[in-house]
Amino acid sequence: MRGKKTKPFENILILGLGGVGYYLAKRLAHEGHAVTAIEPDSGLLRNADGEMDARLIKGDALQFQFWKEADAAHMDYLIAVTDNDAVNILSSIIADRFGIPRKIARVRTVAFQARDAVLDAKDLKIDLVIHPEELTAQEIVRLIKLRAGNVIIDISGGRMQVMAARVTESSPLAYQKLKDVGQIHRDFPFRIVSIARGITTIIPGGDEQILPQDQVVILANSKDLPRLMALTGVKEQRRHRVMILGGGLIGSRVAELLETSFAVKLIEKEEKRAEELSFKLKNAEVLHGDGSDARSLNMAGLIDMDTIITATGDNETNIMSCLLAKHLMNGQDKNGMRKQRKTIALVDKEDYLVLAGTIGADIALNKKVLAGNEILKFIRRGKLLSVAPLHGFDAEVVDLVAEPDAPITKKPLYKLDELRGKILIGGVFREGEWQIAVGRTHIHPGEEVVAVCTSPHLKDVQRLFLG
Repeated sequence: MRGKKTKPFENILILGLGGVGYYLAKRLAHEGHAVTAIEPDSGLLRNADGEMDARLIKGDALQFQFWKEADAAHMDYLIAVTDNDAVNILSSIIADRFGIPRKIARVRTVAFQARDAVLDAKDLKIDLVIHPEELTAQEIVRLIKLRAGNVIIDISGGRMQVMAARVTESSPLAYQKLKDVGQIHRDFPFRIVSIARGITTIIPGGDEQILPQDQVVILANSKDLPRLMALTGVKEQRRHRVMILGGGLIGSRVAELLETSFAVKLIEKEEKRAEELSFKLKNAEVLHGDGSDARSLNMAGLIDMDTIITATGDNETNIMSCLLAKHLMNGQDKNGMRKQRKTIALVDKEDYLVLAGTIGADIALNKKVLAGNEILKFIRRGKLLSVAPLHGFDAEVVDLVAEPDAPITKKPLYKLDELRGKILIGGVFREGEWQIAVGRTHIHPGEEVVAVCTSPHLKDVQRLFLG
C-alpha cells in the first residue's frame, strides 16, 4: 500500500443473500464497490431491493446462464455464501473457469481442511474459507482471554491499543467533556474515539459529555495501557470461571477450546444433547437445565462465575439470560469485594447488537457479522493495513496510510469538514513513535494513521486517504 496506487473499488459477485450475503452486499455497496448478487429466493430479493445499491438477479447459482447474466468474466471477487456447502465449493470451481481471480466460500464442513484430506482449499480453487461458527467460537475464546473480559484490540502490530470500558457513576470520566478530559489527564496521552449510548454510536467532538452507563472506546499507546486501565477502573484477571448456556455448535466448541485452561460449566436444555456433550467434553462440567431460569442458574453455581456466555439458538433468550445473570451476579465475593463479572451474548439479528450490549450483555456477537468482517478484511487488504470492528458499537477502527495528494493531507484536522460527526483521527505514527492526534494535527503523505468511524462511513475514510 505504501507509495503505490491501488484500485479503489472492485466488481464483486455474491451468491446467496441470506445472513452473511445480505450483510456483505449492503456493506460493500455502501463502500462503493460494484456488487452483483444471485439469489433464488424472491423474499430475500425483495428485502434487499431498496436497501442497497446492488444489481440483484433471481436465479440458481449452479446455472451458467445466470453467471453470464452477471458478467462473471469481469468480476474481481466471488463470494459464495449460500446455505449449501456443496454449492459454495462447486461455485468456486466455476468461478475459476470464468477467470475470477479471488474466490471466497462459506464452508461449514471442516473435513477437507484436515491435514490428511484428499482435497484441500487450493484444489477446490478457494482463496478464503469461511466457517462462521468456528470464527465465533474463536472470537469468544479470544475475548475471555483478554484482560478482565474488556474489548482490547491491538493496532499496528500491538504498538497502539484500543480498549472499551463501561463508565460508572464513580468513574473519573463521568460527566466530563472530552476537551476537559484531555486537559485533566495530560500526564499520558489517550483519546476517547467512540461512545455507545443506548442504541446510538457517537463519534464524539470535544464538547461531548461522557455520561454514566456510556460504553467508551479509548485509544492509547500500548505502554500506557496499565495506567489507562487503572483510570477506568478495569482490573486484570488471571483466571476465569466460565458458564456457557447452550450446547449447540458454538457453545460446545467454546467449551472444547476452553476446558483445558478454565473451569467450564455448560448448561444444555435438551437432555439427549446434554448427555452427548458429557461424553464429548472431557474436562468441562455438563449440566441438563434451563439457562433462562433463575433457580437453575443459581443451582448451577452462577454466583461463582467470572464470565457467562449465552449461546442458545434464540436471540431473546440470549439477551434476557444475560440480563438475568447480571442481576443474579450483582453481588460481592466472600471477601466482600465486588467482582468484575462479564457477560457475552450471541445475537443473530444485526439490529440487536447495540441493544444487547446496552440492556444486558457486556459484549454482543453476531456470527454473520464476524464472518462478513473476515471477508471484508480479505477484500480490503492492500488498501487498508487493518480494519477491526468494535463489538457493541456500530464503528470500525482503521489502520491506514495517507497517500500522496490525499485530501487528508491538505489541511489540519480541525479544518476538515468531512470528519465532523463521522470520522475521528485518533493517532499518527510520527518521528518513530505513535502520537495522539488533536485538532491542530496535520497528516502528511506516507504517515500511518489510526482512525475510527461509524461503519457506513468507512468508504469516506478510504476516500480521504487515497490520492
